Amino acid sequence: MAEVSLLEFGAALAAIAAAGAVASRVGLSVIPLYVVGGVLVGPSVLGSVDLPPFSAVPHVSAAAIDYITLLAEIGIVLLLFFLGLEFSLDRLLENRRKLTAVGLLDVGVNFPVGVAIGLVLGWSVLEALLLGGIVYISSSAVITKSLIDLGWIADAESEPILGTLVFEDLFIAVYLAVVSSLVLGGGELNETLRDVAVAVGFLLVLVAAAHYGSGWLGRVLDVGSNEAFVLRTLGITVPVAGAALALGVSEAVAAFFVGMGFSDTDHVERLERLLSPVRDVFAALFFFWIGLNTDPRLVAATAGLLAAAVVLTTPTKLVSGFLSGRLYGLEDRRALRVGTSMVTRGEFSLIIATTAAAGTTRVMTEVIPAFAVGYVLVMSILGTVIMQYTGALEGLVLRDRSETAG
Repeated sequence: MAEVSLLEFGAALAAIAAAGAVASRVGLSVIPLYVVGGVLVGPSVLGSVDLPPFSAVPHVSAAAIDYITLLAEIGIVLLLFFLGLEFSLDRLLENRRKLTAVGLLDVGVNFPVGVAIGLVLGWSVLEALLLGGIVYISSSAVITKSLIDLGWIADAESEPILGTLVFEDLFIAVYLAVVSSLVLGGGELNETLRDVAVAVGFLLVLVAAAHYGSGWLGRVLDVGSNEAFVLRTLGITVPVAGAALALGVSEAVAAFFVGMGFSDTDHVERLERLLSPVRDVFAALFFFWIGLNTDPRLVAATAGLLAAAVVLTTPTKLVSGFLSGRLYGLEDRRALRVGTSMVTRGEFSLIIATTAAAGTTRVMTEVIPAFAVGYVLVMSILGTVIMQYTGALEGLVLRDRSETAG
């Protein structure tokens, strides 16, 4: 096993801190700056320069990325755990019809775009389906962080946003089981059905546990020591997420349901107060990790495909999100916020690309992974900036309608 020095990890933390300072100075969201910081100090930029003075600057090696990947996964888990804290199971069931409606609208508008791009390029159906998944799925982790930072988490527009994310995460759990079987197993029906059954079964167990286990969770956390309180919370959440991942189910979906279980206890305020700093540190590592995995040279090789995907899929998310907000009865201004929130893509797109890389064709092993890292980088930056400046977009898009109404 390659050794990873404390200096390397220290360089990662210093880069994250510097990116946060720059974001604060220029008034931008920290998320895109964390991503850019990861690109700069990763193996593809500073790590590839042997000339002084750049060679003297500490950077994060490829070996260190393996360790940071684990910490990044914890960041995803904690972000979705907090999302679950805001979304009780009873509330989810009460709004299941609206959730299903906005979810089907979201997948119906966005998934076919990626599939169509792939087919136009002459790709196989499987390759096109992989591209469809990459451009369809929004980033639960990035969007949740942005909702918290912007203070939208308690506003009316958060309900269709969270509802759409829940549907997407459930859809992607089944989707990954299917495409993984097709990529790795040659598409054998029995193996595909088995993987889907395992994923659905595990999710049903989590739903039941979230519904019936809140009393037990409340008793577990009924402890005076803050140290024991935090450790018990993480000692439940992280192993459940890890078990989900081992079974081929998204750790983010698992963490979401665990958070919903905790949301019905009397400890929500204490959970938010004590775990928020922990969440923010690991979340920063997650966004930084996206940058570490981005090789600008590979991204440049898929520039044409990347540009087409950004141009075609940004408006579709804006439109489907806006219509989802209207389905929830929101006014145009808040519905537009739903649309801007859904633009960001992230962790699930990279997971799909990793699945594709295990295939046998050049498109799956080279083109799709290179495209995915560039797409995630661009869309994570573009999406968070659009969310931050939604007010300006509201004035531009809704001006004519407001003048007509006046």
